[in-house]
Amino acid sequence: MKILIIEDEARIATLVKQGLEEQGHQAIVAYDGQTGKKLALQNDYDLVISDIILPQLNGIEVCREIRLIKPELPIILLTALGTTDDKVEGFDAGADDYLVKPFDFRELLVRIRAVMNRRNGKPIAQSAILKYADLELNNQTKTVSRSGKTISLTPKELKLLEYMVQNCERVLSRTEIAEKVWDTHFDTGTNFIDVYINYLRKKIDKDFTNKLIHTKQGLGFIFAAEK
Repeated sequence: MKILIIEDEARIATLVKQGLEEQGHQAIVAYDGQTGKKLALQNDYDLVISDIILPQLNGIEVCREIRLIKPELPIILLTALGTTDDKVEGFDAGADDYLVKPFDFRELLVRIRAVMNRRNGKPIAQSAILKYADLELNNQTKTVSRSGKTISLTPKELKLLEYMVQNCERVLSRTEIAEKVWDTHFDTGTNFIDVYINYLRKKIDKDFTNKLIHTKQGLGFIFAAEK
């Protein structure tokens, strides 16, 4: 694979580059966000690995800019920022995965394989419009509405809602949500999943009498109309 590394710390950039090349990959390094964005948009890469704290243009903005032009290009954010808010911001910017420094290079390789397997996998056929109760989700236009009222969601909120609607009236554990929505078998943190559920609740349920997202204590969450 041809991989772009956007990392301003020379030691880390060198270690990642050498490690990837030892695995048979071609690795190119950019030491600031502006150069990294330019390379990503002007050349063909199979994967981008980017730090967040970068000179000239931070990794979040780099991720957003790439997503606008190349929505299918896999991106892994590699950063020392590991709070829940940082992860939320990274995923909302369009990152496929998020690895916190310091990290074991073997874990980075596992994350890379997982991201590439997902990206190269066959798409699952699904209806263009998902409906449940008074909620409607259009997969083609990426729009959501309840009782005719349009609801604005971030990409990850949309993906979370889509999975919950597709699996309505079934309890979903936090582990299942992490694996199916964030596509990772690694622990993203219980609080991390709860944060996104709460974001979704505020947008989907807050202004409506009939609540659709419910917590099952000790088990997870269920998307179902109140009986």
